[in-house]
Amino acid sequence: MRLGVSRAIIDGVIVDGDVEIEDGRVTGAGVGGAAGSSIAVPGFVDLQVNGFAGVDFATAQPEDYDRVGAVLSATGVVAYQPTVITLPEAKITTALESLAAHRPGRPGPHIIGMHLEGPFLSPMRAGAHDPASMAEPDLELAHRLLEAGPVTMMTLAPERPGALELLDLLIGRGVVVSCGHSDATAAEGHAAFERGATALTHLFNAQPPLHHRDPGIAGAALSRKDVTVSIIVDGFHLADEAVQLALAAPAPAALITDAISAAGQPEGTYPLGDRAVTVTGGSARLDDGTLAGSVLTMDAAVRNLVEIGADLVEGVAAATAIPARTVGRSDLGRLTVGGSAEVVVLTDDLAVERTLVGGVEVFSAR
Repeated sequence: MRLGVSRAIIDGVIVDGDVEIEDGRVTGAGVGGAAGSSIAVPGFVDLQVNGFAGVDFATAQPEDYDRVGAVLSATGVVAYQPTVITLPEAKITTALESLAAHRPGRPGPHIIGMHLEGPFLSPMRAGAHDPASMAEPDLELAHRLLEAGPVTMMTLAPERPGALELLDLLIGRGVVVSCGHSDATAAEGHAAFERGATALTHLFNAQPPLHHRDPGIAGAALSRKDVTVSIIVDGFHLADEAVQLALAAPAPAALITDAISAAGQPEGTYPLGDRAVTVTGGSARLDDGTLAGSVLTMDAAVRNLVEIGADLVEGVAAATAIPARTVGRSDLGRLTVGGSAEVVVLTDDLAVERTLVGGVEVFSAR
């Protein structure tokens, strides 16, 4: 099967010509060449999705994952991490058990595993999270959460007492540790990164502001090549200049949506964990005005990044290769001959035309 594209991003380079797919794998690139200007790129990987299409992953039923997957595929997503914010233990456990019970009923995006954004965060940088549900780093609580379901990433505040020992536990269990909702200094951030944390959750949000003599954990992360900073490029969470700074820094930047259940829905009030979030004018906020996730989609994030100044290859890498590498998924985020066909076909204005997961078409706008 040929995709009917005029070019493709293969191994991080734009190659003219069509792409061939057989038995779920890319078998050829640069072959022939269709008319038009559509381009095949690796499928998008979103590391932070709180909900979508009316579903909040804190309360999702196992069957809800198929419904969300079908809608996410229309935005180019081929893999994602359902995310749960800070909640009481019983509610987090229920969410993890629901994910563990999910059995796919149709082809759709890969579910990498759950991202727990909490509860081991700093009340000083709570953002939209409820400080009352936050907990001091607790190895026994962490063990219970890990046993409840497939946790693949956890965001924690590394300055809290016991956080580095918790970090050791998580890394030993194969969990990617991201720092976030943190009041950490640069030194405390570097200590966590040296210990094995490899990411920073939503750069500049729920963190100390960057200061030239006190750069904080954001400055520490940006200065390192071994730490991925996730960015929400929706026009609300980051000024364009902050996005440009992130792109210019040594740290690789990964696009995330931080989408909530309101994404893909009319404006109104929706749940985010145990919080009520109102969406107006495209932004999602608590009653006090605090930003609370977003209604961003990954295809829109790529378009926004390119509009701010990233070139196409750089913009696509921020939605594909970089997040895939962050969670150790070498089977995702890259199109290569012989590799799995996790593909998005984009129009010349970067709208999603088709999405394929393992060579199977899961969305078509035709």
